[in-house]
Amino acid sequence: MTRGEFLRLMAGGLAGAMLARPLAAGAATSGGYDFWFTRLRYDSGDWDVDQRTPSNIITSLIDYTTLRVDPKEHVIALSDPKMLTAPFCYMAGHKLVEFSPAERRNFERYVRNGGFVMVDDCNHDIDGLFARSFEAQMAKIFGQKALKELPKNHGLYRSFFKFDGPPNTGLELNGWGDDLVHDYLKGIEVNGRLGLLYSNKDYGCEWDYDWRNKRFLAEDNTKFAVNIVMYALSV
Repeated sequence: MTRGEFLRLMAGGLAGAMLARPLAAGAATSGGYDFWFTRLRYDSGDWDVDQRTPSNIITSLIDYTTLRVDPKEHVIALSDPKMLTAPFCYMAGHKLVEFSPAERRNFERYVRNGGFVMVDDCNHDIDGLFARSFEAQMAKIFGQKALKELPKNHGLYRSFFKFDGPPNTGLELNGWGDDLVHDYLKGIEVNGRLGLLYSNKDYGCEWDYDWRNKRFLAEDNTKFAVNIVMYALSV
């Protein structure tokens, strides 16, 4: 059973009870697309960073895959139960993350019930404020040991294009004061499914450029974003 099928089944229970329309009907309101990019808006911090990143990811999915992709970014409040119907969610920022009770409840339900959320630390705060506060939130919700490093042979790195591990970015040394390139990503698995992908590598800033500049890249750096989405939709 794929994640999409799991979420559709879920619509008859949890999401169906919370939403005016179940997931299948909700998907129809998105034009019958296989994928739509959902950015999570949260009350603390700065959620609306890297504003061109979604359009570049969407463009690459259209260029490289056969998915029916909604060309528009969707922004949904984390506190809104409608986010439970999204096939993929994105969350990023530089500053403090402190979930409200409703945000915490929806985040946990989404991850535990088959959803997939990518969280990207924009990594420009010297004290690592986003990372420290977000990781503390995950420990409260899922337990101290839930967030783990992903092995280099994880299926994420082979889901569409082949990678030896997480691609580096040109922005990783800016924020932590440790002058280290983080050669891993972290995640939280629930019942064998990767429900949270967590990055300290600042992919959002790396992918935040005018689409016309992609032709100047030696290698299209959004290919890894394609892997992330394809993995999210297939497991």
